[in-house]
Amino acid sequence: MKFSQHFFLALLTTLLCTFLPYFFDSSNYLTVRFAKFKIGFDSVLATTPAVNPTQTSSLVQQSQAFYEAGQFVEGVQLLKKAVAEFKATNDVLNEAVALSNLSLTYQQLGKWQEANEAITQSIKLLQTLKDSDSSQQQAQVFAQALDVRGGLELAQGQTEAALSTWQEAAKIYQLLDDTSALVRDRVNQAQAMQALGNYLQADKTLTSVQEILQKQPDSPIKATGLYNLGNVQRSLGYLKDSHKTLKDSYSVARRVKDAIAQSNALLSLGNTARAQIYAQLSLDNSSSAKDYTQTAIQYYQQAAQIASTKPTVRLLAQLNLLRLLVEQKEFSTAKALLPQIQSEIDSLPPSRTAVNYRINFAQSLSKMTQNSVGPKDVAKMLAQAVQVAKSLKDERTESYALGTLGGLYEQSGQLADAKSLTQQALVKAESVDAQDIAYQWHWQIGRILQKQSDIPAATAAYNQAYNALKSLRNDLVAINPDVQFSFRESVEPVYRQYVDLLLQLPENTLQKPDNLVQARQVIESLQLAELDNFFRSPCLLPRVNLDKLVEKQKSTVVIYPIILDNRLEIITRLPGQDAISRKTTKVPKDVLENVVEQLRKDLPIVSREPNVKQHSQQLYDWLIKPIESDLRNADITSLVFVLDGSLRNIPMAILYDRQQQKYLIEKYAISLMPGLQLLDPKPLHNVRLNALIAGVEQERLIEGKSFPELSNVTQELKLIQSEVKSTKELLNQEFTKANLQKQIQSTSFSVVHLATHGQFSSDIEETYILTWDILLRVRELDNLLRSRGENRRGTIELLVLSACKTATGDKRAALGLAGVAVRAGARSTLATLWTVDDKSTSDFMGELYRQLDAGVTKAQAVQRAQLAILAKENRPYFWAPYVLIGNWL
Repeated sequence: MKFSQHFFLALLTTLLCTFLPYFFDSSNYLTVRFAKFKIGFDSVLATTPAVNPTQTSSLVQQSQAFYEAGQFVEGVQLLKKAVAEFKATNDVLNEAVALSNLSLTYQQLGKWQEANEAITQSIKLLQTLKDSDSSQQQAQVFAQALDVRGGLELAQGQTEAALSTWQEAAKIYQLLDDTSALVRDRVNQAQAMQALGNYLQADKTLTSVQEILQKQPDSPIKATGLYNLGNVQRSLGYLKDSHKTLKDSYSVARRVKDAIAQSNALLSLGNTARAQIYAQLSLDNSSSAKDYTQTAIQYYQQAAQIASTKPTVRLLAQLNLLRLLVEQKEFSTAKALLPQIQSEIDSLPPSRTAVNYRINFAQSLSKMTQNSVGPKDVAKMLAQAVQVAKSLKDERTESYALGTLGGLYEQSGQLADAKSLTQQALVKAESVDAQDIAYQWHWQIGRILQKQSDIPAATAAYNQAYNALKSLRNDLVAINPDVQFSFRESVEPVYRQYVDLLLQLPENTLQKPDNLVQARQVIESLQLAELDNFFRSPCLLPRVNLDKLVEKQKSTVVIYPIILDNRLEIITRLPGQDAISRKTTKVPKDVLENVVEQLRKDLPIVSREPNVKQHSQQLYDWLIKPIESDLRNADITSLVFVLDGSLRNIPMAILYDRQQQKYLIEKYAISLMPGLQLLDPKPLHNVRLNALIAGVEQERLIEGKSFPELSNVTQELKLIQSEVKSTKELLNQEFTKANLQKQIQSTSFSVVHLATHGQFSSDIEETYILTWDILLRVRELDNLLRSRGENRRGTIELLVLSACKTATGDKRAALGLAGVAVRAGARSTLATLWTVDDKSTSDFMGELYRQLDAGVTKAQAVQRAQLAILAKENRPYFWAPYVLIGNWL
């Protein structure tokens, strides 16, 4: 009997290729013969006692060959025959094994009902066995069947059930002292924990896996265990950890002279380096991105060179290398790879792997059509992929091939053919409930219809793409690791283009009469999806409808600016009005973003105050002037912004009215909201103020990063103590992660105030606050602030992050700030967008708490504290960095 690990079905791409999310995983197979560990690219096989080989057991082994070749229909036929023959001979154990394999194979075909029936029947049979002589064997098979069921549950979005199932399997592996199976099972658990948002638990689980593996002697098993762990770390966004673990895997594989394990590790190292390219590009760090590009190229070249005995690994390394070279526009180097890749692809036998490799190759070639690669050659290769998929009766893969071919026709302007092919692809995808690719074909049809000037039909297609993405919300970030790093290309455009179409339609065109309401909802969904992508797991669900809340706050208005390619749409909902309203500013997206970016760069530099005023005037004219009279007529005193895109990187308080010669903060109290992510509103004056105040004043060097002295932290904390009667202070050496966690768990604080260095970034690994001993990253902060558990006696009303800043050069840095605000478990978060090493910070905080103690709303308290600083120092550098996110009451 042999069994290999079941990873996330959604994570198959991590094991095989970061570019194409539709490879199968052949590492999940049980067979009816004894086998020692087999180390390879696609298999990690565990041992169980031998079973006498029979003609029927040969059927199971043949089915495994079909499975590994991606010929799943043939595999199903053999396994069904094997199940019947085992049943006829009353061989219950092997019948259960065949049923588990049948479930795995059905999963690959997207036949979820059949997969569920097969694994349920397998487990039911195993539970009926009572033969004590083979109890260990039965236990091993039962644990393996549980692993299969866990993977199936996860693939169907039942994450908690999957985690529970894998934990049950782990208990059996512990009793059997099966270390390798236990390690694999815990890796699965960590992924489920991450998907559920239990970052601390996932991190502890992965750390325990690392510790177990490091204690093992060098062996192919250890190399493969580290390889799998490194792949998972990459998929969860731990890129530095992934690189280190995969390097360890490569080193072990070299020492035991395992060429296949070496090539696997190198291939995955290349994939991790490629992920780091995306991360650096999101930070606008082109120099580091270039370094990682060269690193990835070297890893892929080494993997291809070593994998002489494993053609699929060599070919995959070459395909990944080709894709990377094309992305970097190194077309001459890329062209040199084409003949060898073409030759190897042509030699592949018909299989899902062969289809996917052809699609991968064609996708790269389609980006080289202006560089001596003809569109007809690309179309021919995709047509071959379609035919192979049809011969395999593999509807999921056929859908992907058809849709990709449709995309090629769309690219070349052959819209009728593009539409026909994409519709065929959609039918295939929906027949196997493959929403992760169905949304792409809905989107593609929508683009085609828009080019054909059929706006209502295009909008309907986009609506279906949007709904498919919503249905995938819990799974989107795990479907394809590449999506995690190309969110802006793969997902975000669906939302923005849909909004653009909605706002072009008359009110009576859609089923829902109010297109503005739908447009606003789509933008909020985009912001939620961005946070899901940032955290690699679903964020909190909405608690409160802002419209209903604003109805109770007669002086408050919610403003939704939506950035589209050729204009800025401003959607508002004024109190006392049944409908929301819309204003349009004709400003191209690139012009708007250039002004925002220049303002973001100038704000933290005192000497650039004239530039700041110039740009802030322009933004006021675009964003506020169109709704100015509405705000004045409705006697509005508080503005709640749900900001879009780059607008999140600047404080709205800075917008300058040149006519009244006033900043926006001088006219309104201002707060920000990340969509509907709002805890139940509760005015702070109804809550007794008691604060946990902590800070690092002294210079620190942590993880190679140097943090200068913050000379006013002590004064800042003293001012808070003078205004808040009940406080607990952690200063310098006392402000450790352990002490912070202890205080959070033991006392219900209404305010947590952290005066220390910190950074917000679009890279989750670079979003952190400084404690005395570590950089407390956002995932850890999230768990720590929510760690009160049963002792939790109240929500944190206000989290203050003083002296933090947005990452320099990161155009999407505010995503990190929004992530902290949403996941901290506080009703409101007050943060600084840049560090003000000046007495004004402590003065601001002192005035803030005086106002809060006086009973005004949080937004009003922030406004008055800012105005107090502005009265002494007009330069925005000193008073403008403070932003309030969340509940403004």
